Amino acid sequence: MNVAIRAAGLGKRYRTGWALRDCYLQIPAGRICALVGPNGAGKTTLLRLALGLLKPSAGDISVFGWSPTTNATLVLARVGFVPQDRPLYRRFTVAEMLHLGRSLNPRWDQIAAAGRLRRLEIPQDRQLGQLSGGQQAQVSLALALGKRPDLLLLDEPVSNLDPLARRQFLSELVQVVATDGLTVVLSSHVVAELERVCDHLVILNAGRVQVMGEIEALLEMHKLLIAPSLDPADLAGDQSVVQATHTERQSALLVKVGTHPVRSDWETHSVSLEDMVLAYLGNPSVSTLPAPALEEAAG
Repeated sequence: MNVAIRAAGLGKRYRTGWALRDCYLQIPAGRICALVGPNGAGKTTLLRLALGLLKPSAGDISVFGWSPTTNATLVLARVGFVPQDRPLYRRFTVAEMLHLGRSLNPRWDQIAAAGRLRRLEIPQDRQLGQLSGGQQAQVSLALALGKRPDLLLLDEPVSNLDPLARRQFLSELVQVVATDGLTVVLSSHVVAELERVCDHLVILNAGRVQVMGEIEALLEMHKLLIAPSLDPADLAGDQSVVQATHTERQSALLVKVGTHPVRSDWETHSVSLEDMVLAYLGNPSVSTLPAPALEEAAG
């Protein structure tokens, strides 16, 4: 398996404490990976470590096999980045911003960048400060893609957009990935929309990797069990409760089912990505991948 980002024992400590600690991570190349977690979980820190904007306090991280700090030139040439605040020069026109991108990036593809914005009907003579939030997001994406990256890192790129602008941005992203085959790591709180565009998932919680894997496989191994009375002690040995809800009439358990069959007298339902993610975020002590398995995968 080709790996775009690999981390082993990765940690980053600030004055106030650890933002990331003991993280083991693999993101396969050619995937759109959803990076999910609550505020303060370490998502932005992880992306900045992958870019080489931060140095690890512990462990290692590599991008396509290279260290972002010791091989910064090799990594930055292959990585595009769209931060949440979209740092655009508001008094620049779109054309001037594209010219700046062409001046700073040796692999710049002016035809593709300008053509993408023309297709989206974003005028190149308009100042960036006069564009809508959705149009500014599309300009930021065009700038990141104009350098022809192999890896695209997106830090909450749709958080401040209206639903229509979010859909347009994500649709454009899917088309680019299908055409160019690049790897994308998309950090976002809009979990329901991630399910439409992403095929890989990483959940960060309390500064650690809690869940990692292909979304389809993860959803297959999680089920919602409903019965008048459910006792977690009745589960098989490799089945574990992620979230439990009890009422006077029934109990509902969101369970990682494992290989053993579920009891036939219990109702079994599939779960959505949003249901699964929220269940894990509400229970930081539960993980799909214990540390030894992650260490083996990362080695």
